[in-house]
Amino acid sequence: MSLHIFGIRHHGPGSARSLLNSLEQLAPDIILVEGPPDAAEILPLAKHATMKPPVAILLYVPDEPNRAVYYPFATFSPEWQAITYGLNHSLPVRFMDLPQMYRLATPSVEQLAVSLATIKHDPLGWLAEAAGYQDGERWWEHMVEHRRNSTDIFEAVLEAMTELRNSDLVKEPAITEENTEKEYLISTSENLQTIEEAHREAYMRQTIRTAQKEGYGKIAIICGAWHAPALKELAPKATKELAKTDTALLKGLPKVKINATWVPWTHGRLSYFSGYGAGIESPGWYHHIWTANNASPTQLAIRWMTKVAHLLRKEDLDISPAHIIEGVRLAETLASLRDRPLPNLLEINEAIQTVFCFGSNLPMQLIHNKLIIGEELGEIPEETPMVPIQQDLYREQKRLRLPVEATAKTLDLDLRKENDLARSHLLHRLSMLGVAWGQIQNTGNVRGTFHEIWKLEWQPDFTIRVIEGGVWGNNVHDAAAAYVCDQANKASDLPTITKLVDHTLLANLPTAVEYVLTKLQEKASLANDVTHLMAALPPLAQVMRYGNVRKTDSESVSNIIDGLMARICIGLPNACFSLNDEVAAQMYDHIVTVHQVVSLLQNHRDIWYSTLRQLLDKSFLHGLLAGRACRLLYEVKELNADKTACYMNLALSKASDPTQTAAWVEGFLKDSGLLLIHDLKLWQILDSWVSSLKEETFIILLPLLRRTFATFQKPERRQIGELAKKGTGKPGSRKAAMPADFDHTRAETVLPLLAKLLGLQL
Repeated sequence: MSLHIFGIRHHGPGSARSLLNSLEQLAPDIILVEGPPDAAEILPLAKHATMKPPVAILLYVPDEPNRAVYYPFATFSPEWQAITYGLNHSLPVRFMDLPQMYRLATPSVEQLAVSLATIKHDPLGWLAEAAGYQDGERWWEHMVEHRRNSTDIFEAVLEAMTELRNSDLVKEPAITEENTEKEYLISTSENLQTIEEAHREAYMRQTIRTAQKEGYGKIAIICGAWHAPALKELAPKATKELAKTDTALLKGLPKVKINATWVPWTHGRLSYFSGYGAGIESPGWYHHIWTANNASPTQLAIRWMTKVAHLLRKEDLDISPAHIIEGVRLAETLASLRDRPLPNLLEINEAIQTVFCFGSNLPMQLIHNKLIIGEELGEIPEETPMVPIQQDLYREQKRLRLPVEATAKTLDLDLRKENDLARSHLLHRLSMLGVAWGQIQNTGNVRGTFHEIWKLEWQPDFTIRVIEGGVWGNNVHDAAAAYVCDQANKASDLPTITKLVDHTLLANLPTAVEYVLTKLQEKASLANDVTHLMAALPPLAQVMRYGNVRKTDSESVSNIIDGLMARICIGLPNACFSLNDEVAAQMYDHIVTVHQVVSLLQNHRDIWYSTLRQLLDKSFLHGLLAGRACRLLYEVKELNADKTACYMNLALSKASDPTQTAAWVEGFLKDSGLLLIHDLKLWQILDSWVSSLKEETFIILLPLLRRTFATFQKPERRQIGELAKKGTGKPGSRKAAMPADFDHTRAETVLPLLAKLLGLQL
């Protein structure tokens, strides 16, 4: 029996190629891979024809899906190459890491207390520093990942890691039968292994012993480079002391039931920028190194530069073959100056920024996102085990032709089309369940009530959200409906339920709509807060507006709106009594919102306008609300210009409190100054009031007036400024626009020709 230990780095193309060559030379009897034994049943799917990395093994607790862990694999991952090599050669392939049924179990208090060990140093960083590299990432990339067809690298890695683990800086205390787990972990503050690492290596050694007992001759062991020295102690045979210690370490560990499945993964999630602990800096670059298997080292840089050139050309940047040639030459020169055998990504990026981007950083961000990280999304076979709700979502995605993509995609849905309407329903249901695959966009372009613009971008961890949604039902429709009903039961106020009604109708959940409307009626009958009643209206108005487009029954919603409007109009005057500035600003927003609802639905006009008149005639009303009520009634022609001018004169009289007067002006003019531009009488009243202010009063009110005028559009402010400059002259009038030296005689000579061109008769 012989052990062959291959210490690798997760997701390294050089390690993967060297490992694959070593396995072909060794022809092992069994392959043991650092991975979760809980996934043994789904491991054979790795060789399925439709399995396309990057993919990940997902392990989760069935009753608590949020307690989960992923094991990602890329095509260039050494573990993936070892697994597929073994399966394709009909060899036994086993995972040998500590099972997640232990690692996901709730740790005991003692385990938490003694889990004090931390990694204070980066061992690869020491090796890199000794070799003259800026960090361990660069050192490993040059020494291992850029090697081609090297089978002796693993002996060197094992020797280096053994020396590091035995060094004084990271030396671990000896493991003996008498040395308890707690003493072992706390004996030094610089102990490099955590309690979990001790358990993991103990389990790995037990797995190796099992393979030895089963009579396998050549055992190939693929593990992280750091763990390799801990496993070589079993060669040529395991010591009894170490076996007893391993058994003691693993005895009595808590465990929990685990489910396993495959999920698609992305290169972006392999990057350490995503927060992945074993992440790499450049998945796209590593994928390039792996796929360019037959390319010479020089061709690697040339092919990469060509990819970058194609990307930048799509962005309308002028990149020629000459740029590529000069970029490669510069990268090779930089590598030579740094005593590097080949240019790595650092030199290539510097060359690209200099030659392609003329020193600019902006295109480099695009290159980083699109190429260095990459947007590759994996695929999994249909035979992959899934919970029922996952299977339902998968069928719906195929039926509605909504493929899962890692890149952001804009989807324009026409709700008059059956398939687009069904897509909208699915996206809204998933949003309810916390699966934000699609985010609806407010483009600012009014395209009718039958259009929805979505931005779709799938994230791998959405799978967990889908599985969590399975507690509500076995398909997306039922799960969303059950979730909505539960939220309706928990809703504490009326606006929350009305928003829920809107979302439920958008998701087309008829049974849930009926239930939520019943809850809404119960809440509405008990609600006595006018602001809550007003806040509840907008979502219901959306339901009324879009109900017919979405083929939903809005009659029951209409009845609720009728009741809410009646209660609002009755209670609003008293609710506006003696409000301070802060509460008045909130009530202002509510009044504007209700007015928009009335205008949208073309209903309840008479009772609402009557309520606004009541507010306008109340002496106790805050100036902000009085000004807005006057403005709203003027816009709908319930007040003519003369009557509006009377209200304005009264509000701006010297007998009024200046601060309330300024608030009235703000309420009347906020967000639009067109009234002042087109109604000379209103302008004169305001101009006279401002001109009559004393200096000290004007200084106090100036910030309030500036805040009001700041809400106007820039052209409006310019025209108002011209109006103020000319006194009472109305902008745009012929008299005001004529310069003093205007020559009327010369101007009249062109009138006959102009009339002829326009087809007019003078």
